[in-house]
Amino acid sequence: MEPPRRGPLNAITDVPGIRVGHVTRDEPGWLTGVTVVVPPEGTVGGVDVRGGAPGTRETDVLDPTCLVDRVDAVVLAGGSAFGLASADGVLREAYAAGLGWPVGDPGEVVPLVPAAVVFDLGRGGDFGNVPSAQDGARAWHEAREGGVEQGAVGAGTGARSGGLRGGVGTASAVVDGVTVGALMVVNAMGSPCAPDGSLYAVRSGLADEFDNVPASDPAAAQGYWAEQARAFDALRAGTATVIGVVATDALLTKVQCRKLAEVSHDGLARAVSPVHTAYDGDAIFTLATGDGEAPDELDLVRIQAVAADCVARAVGHAMLAATSVDRTADGGIALDSWRDRLT
Repeated sequence: MEPPRRGPLNAITDVPGIRVGHVTRDEPGWLTGVTVVVPPEGTVGGVDVRGGAPGTRETDVLDPTCLVDRVDAVVLAGGSAFGLASADGVLREAYAAGLGWPVGDPGEVVPLVPAAVVFDLGRGGDFGNVPSAQDGARAWHEAREGGVEQGAVGAGTGARSGGLRGGVGTASAVVDGVTVGALMVVNAMGSPCAPDGSLYAVRSGLADEFDNVPASDPAAAQGYWAEQARAFDALRAGTATVIGVVATDALLTKVQCRKLAEVSHDGLARAVSPVHTAYDGDAIFTLATGDGEAPDELDLVRIQAVAADCVARAVGHAMLAATSVDRTADGGIALDSWRDRLT
């Protein structure tokens, strides 16, 4: 039994056939976007929603008791409930590509495009600037294999976590010939920081993955936590969440995909505290491309454990890649990155 190691890209796209596309809307008045994860045709999917204020689409059909077990794309978007419209554009593009569940004669198909959103309304200045179906279609066409851009891009453009700027992060691992990857959009009510100001996620790193992360500054951490205590008084339900996708090349059933999504949330709990609150809409989708063999029961447990670690590591990469932003001149907000605020 070998220890897990990072994939070549340390990204969800280390799973063969997985593609990722971002559309970033950060022009004046905007801080939002769309991220699309496109799997190979025939990929089996699952989902687990833990947050108390979710914004989702097509999650019920991924329940193991439901008929359809294939996923054509997963949409992650800003814009709160308005941002779910971006999935319409992805749905249309998937249909144009001939993808979908057959419902009649040849060509009569309905793509399955589940989606989840984060709250970023007004952070760029204009509360009404939200991702559209056109943005979703653009993200579909931007989807590529290879390296994944991280930080304040795509669905993570207007994200914040624990009062810091959040974003998109990804990580992967290979264990016993199976590849697992995670892509997370970090926009949590809770903080990614330990009491000393360091990132919780670095404790889940593989080998030297986080060796170059700078140490946190004790004085900065003290000021940060005092600020966080005051910020709790202004919290409103439904204004935060962490959403993401876990993918693997293992051959899994729909039931096993559901369990993989459930265990993957453990990684979120290792990287953000508190998590799964009434203020968050935390949701994790799973994709199993089926390129490999079906794992036995113990191998399946190991895949689940590795997936949870990938989720935690992806949260860390999102926070490390984020950059500070100030949109107060446009009527929006200012957000410091973890690096600028705590090191």
